[in-house]
Amino acid sequence: MDKANNKELLQFILDSIVMIKKRFDGIMSSDDFMYSEEGMTRLDAISMRLQSIGEALKNIDKRDRDFLLEVADKTYWSNIIKTREIITHHYIDIDSETIFMICDEKLNELEKKISSLMNKLN
Repeated sequence: MDKANNKELLQFILDSIVMIKKRFDGIMSSDDFMYSEEGMTRLDAISMRLQSIGEALKNIDKRDRDFLLEVADKTYWSNIIKTREIITHHYIDIDSETIFMICDEKLNELEKKISSLMNKLN
């Protein structure tokens, strides 16, 4: 992913958001992740995609520090990248409530911001 350009990375993020939304469909609470094998599989799959989104954003930020700032402040992006760090290095600390909240409350906002960035490149 390091060698992909910003447009490719943004498209990867948008594709990942679509996949997360599909995998999140039918999850009504964080408990839905925990009480079945299917729920745990969804939690793992969603976590992996969130990790990948954070990695893509980290690569964009390294390449062009001001690009992401066109649609959100540094704290916004830093929080997403930090989530990637937690998933990568502290997977045992991930809780289903945090993943649920991200999917339920934050994903649409991220999708809008990424789409806005993508439009700037077209």
